[in-house]
Amino acid sequence: MNPMVAAYIGIGANLGNAALTVREALTALQQLPLTQLSASSSLYGSAPVDAGGDDFVNAVARLDTHMGAETLLAELQKIELTFGRERPFRNAPRTLDLDLLLYGQDEIHSVRLEVPHPRMTARAFVLLPLLQIAPDLQIPGKGVASDFLPGLQDQRIWQLPVSRQDLA
Repeated sequence: MNPMVAAYIGIGANLGNAALTVREALTALQQLPLTQLSASSSLYGSAPVDAGGDDFVNAVARLDTHMGAETLLAELQKIELTFGRERPFRNAPRTLDLDLLLYGQDEIHSVRLEVPHPRMTARAFVLLPLLQIAPDLQIPGKGVASDFLPGLQDQRIWQLPVSRQDLA
């Protein structure tokens, strides 16, 4: 069995009831084998970046997992498919997007996976929720995550109000 690793997952949706989808995706992440959901951010709304369609709902989750990075990626893609994810073109509107942002302190550059996620430091909708659950996080090969936020102030993002479902 692989050692336990902290992995951070970016969650986003902008089709259908996106807030409900993100909440249900968090539930699906809790059910992954050899994995524990140890933290999740608030939900955030954000304008699309390099994409079209409606505003997104985003969150970030921390998973503590014994799965290897490639296996975890495959499990994330299975969850996306159960939510009807299609990939008709790059940055298409989506029912659910699950991105493996970080996998421990590993730097991975394979055909299927690049970790740290190559655009995470350029996306407020990733960094703001990530820093909510890991304020002192270091991004392997890049530095302190919070150092990237000042350069993203032109990106529109807002924290969504807590729903009754979140309090249950």
